[in-house]
Amino acid sequence: MKKQILVILITISSTFCYTQITFDKGYFINNADKKIECYIKNLDWKNNPTSFEYRLSENSDKKGLTIKEVKEFGVYNYSKYIRQTVNIDRSSENINVLSSERNPVFEEEELFLEVLVEGKSMLYTYENGSLIRFFYKEENTEIKQLIFKSYKTDKLEIKTNNEFRQQLLLDLKCKSITINDIKILEYTQKELVDFFVLKNKCNNSDVINFDEKQKKDFFNFTLRPGLNFSSITNPDLISSSIDADYGNKLNLRAGLEFEFIMGFHKNKWAVIVEPTFQYYNSEKESSTIKSNIKYTSIEIPVGIRHYFFLNENSKIFINGSYVYDINGNSTLSYNDKKEYKVTSEQNNFAFGLGYKLRNKFSLELRYQTTRDLYNEFFVLDLEYNTTSFIFGYTIF
Repeated sequence: MKKQILVILITISSTFCYTQITFDKGYFINNADKKIECYIKNLDWKNNPTSFEYRLSENSDKKGLTIKEVKEFGVYNYSKYIRQTVNIDRSSENINVLSSERNPVFEEEELFLEVLVEGKSMLYTYENGSLIRFFYKEENTEIKQLIFKSYKTDKLEIKTNNEFRQQLLLDLKCKSITINDIKILEYTQKELVDFFVLKNKCNNSDVINFDEKQKKDFFNFTLRPGLNFSSITNPDLISSSIDADYGNKLNLRAGLEFEFIMGFHKNKWAVIVEPTFQYYNSEKESSTIKSNIKYTSIEIPVGIRHYFFLNENSKIFINGSYVYDINGNSTLSYNDKKEYKVTSEQNNFAFGLGYKLRNKFSLELRYQTTRDLYNEFFVLDLEYNTTSFIFGYTIF
């Protein structure tokens, strides 16, 4: 039965991986300057793309376009890319291969630049693997790279060329931003986005912060009560003098989930930690012996979750966790006499499939692999198995 549940979970999750909706409302502008409304396959590109897939309607066949065919494309309320020929410095920031040249080594390339801040002062980014470059544009000027470069001196000292601060200072037309503000500015997306947003507002410019549009809640706290369908058995009843099959029991479980959303791939990945109280209590009686087992523990599943968005208000998720088990006051007694301690010998794994509605309510079916228990007196190995139905309510 347990193996069948695991197979069902894997089959259903594989189906959702294949069928999840990934095309979002967007547009592109072709070489004839014609804007075409469509649905774009939103891959939340980590590396700036050179092509993309789209559909003219939700149910039409998908097609592809390359950077040579498109001047601009975007996903509404999420991201925007423009085609631009720019001078880019691809010098490595890897300490082992740093250049001895302080100045950037520019090469002219045609790229899709991602728009981070749109206004009178524009900020763009280009990313490819470990290479991250930022570009900017003021009114009636060309797009230029903001220059930052690490290099080695003749004495093998590592220094940085922070010319981007001087570039921003020369174009600065805002009384609320001081020279000292620029001196401490770092070459990071967060600090540059904040700077360009402030600069646009200071100059009374309408501003669109695409970086902000891509950010959502990065932490969720959820109450997770549920039901455990559990069993404890002896895997070797033939050789054992003790009949230790305590059967299936339906018990309550209570958990608190801490979910940390990872800020990439459309926030589809998360790290989860879920301290949970669980218990199992069963009695076994034969003609010669009566036994009772009480098993309580705090389980701490630590794992990874992946979401598949169905629409704006609902999503499917799958997760896999490594379950740390902190044993409580677990005992095994025979004929109502002395109680003997029961301990868990090892941790185990858990796999779940669930549904979440409006980022508030969730339901999950979770299967755990076998956990070995040990009785100190009879040297009796026991196997604990459980399948859980978990209800969730996200507080924040």
